Amino acid sequence: MADTSVASFLAELAIQRRASPHTIDAYCRDLARLTALAADAEPTALTTPQLRRGLMALHAQHLAPRSIARTLSAWRSYYAWLARRGAIALNPADGLRAPKRPHSLPKALGIDQAAALLDRPTGSPDTGLATGLTNEPLQFRDAAMFELLYSSGLRLSELVSLDWPGGLDLAAGEVTVTGKRQKTRKVPVGDKARTALEAWLALRPQFERDAQPALFLGRNGTRLTPRQVESRLARWAQRQGVGVHVHPHMLRHSFASHVLQSSGDLRAVQEMLGHASIAATQIYTHLDFQHLAKVYDAAHPRAKKA
Repeated sequence: MADTSVASFLAELAIQRRASPHTIDAYCRDLARLTALAADAEPTALTTPQLRRGLMALHAQHLAPRSIARTLSAWRSYYAWLARRGAIALNPADGLRAPKRPHSLPKALGIDQAAALLDRPTGSPDTGLATGLTNEPLQFRDAAMFELLYSSGLRLSELVSLDWPGGLDLAAGEVTVTGKRQKTRKVPVGDKARTALEAWLALRPQFERDAQPALFLGRNGTRLTPRQVESRLARWAQRQGVGVHVHPHMLRHSFASHVLQSSGDLRAVQEMLGHASIAATQIYTHLDFQHLAKVYDAAHPRAKKA
């Protein structure tokens, strides 16, 4: 019964709600904790006190508060799904609270750091070392990927899923991506990203195999994986001397923070990021305030301690 109901719930998430594979994997892990808590019984037999003790056990195992909150959210969603189908009368997860999470802001590069990461002399692939890149063609691919991440604020999953020509329109300077819940949006592509993409596209045919449509190809002609992009970016940042570990989502955060600092238009940033709610975008107002606070501390004559 338990396995059947959990499997049915996950199937609905995947098929009807179009949840991403990453989300499905997270739900699988969280609901596995629930079935383990139930032991030989069914999850429908668990009571609110039992669920509370289960959460306390996760806390005692030093599971991060964020992970416990996500687990509780999965349990609550699963029981709500059962209640709608009449399998249970009440949701035993209602009223339970996860441990408080420390408030942490997303890490973004400063404007100078972003420039140190991405600024390179311009040129074409046939100019070799004169461009500031080596003759290794895949470095032109990497430059295009990282410029596009920062230029357009794409998620890593959106970047690796791009096809060519697909949703990329260099003439119009925009890219159409499919984000969470299969929602599509158009995002501008800046001039430097367009230049980098043109350089990569001139080299891309030599890597294409079996009509592979992926925009960004690996050495063997297959679509790049998220892990490969993460690894290449980390090495690139180290070689550029940025001084911090850089991951793809940091470029998305940097895009949002820098656009908001310049424009102050929170709604526009929300649309470009593809956030369903403005609340998810408001975190960048805190980043913006941090930037303003640093300027104030450095410039105001009464801000410095005596």
